[in-house]
Amino acid sequence: MRRLIVIVPAFFLMFIFVRTGALDNLYDRFTFNKLSWFDNTALVEHLRTVITRKGLTTMPRRCLVMVVNGDASTPVPSIDVLGRHGNGCPGTTPSAELLFHLRVDRAGQSIMTDAGSPGLYRPLTP
Repeated sequence: MRRLIVIVPAFFLMFIFVRTGALDNLYDRFTFNKLSWFDNTALVEHLRTVITRKGLTTMPRRCLVMVVNGDASTPVPSIDVLGRHGNGCPGTTPSAELLFHLRVDRAGQSIMTDAGSPGLYRPLTP
């Protein structure tokens, strides 16, 4: 009985952390650093967290696909953010639609987005 008193609240607490995205935010804060701006994999994971935290889309984090136009040596890459449908994501037919664009200044550590106003970029503060 004592085990249940510990396990059940711990399970519910972990469930709440996962469902609210708090665990993703904590992970991002501990792992994303200044050098991560130059690593496309770390940058994409950071952008997924920032996009969902800022509410730029209603799509779940796992359904966001980033297309990085330029390699890690490009100082200001343009990134297309796609929303995936089907296969566990909202929608019935498997497809992907363009949601918005991002511009990332790696050296200046800043993000610009045109979400909600195509072609007009504004700063996105993490």
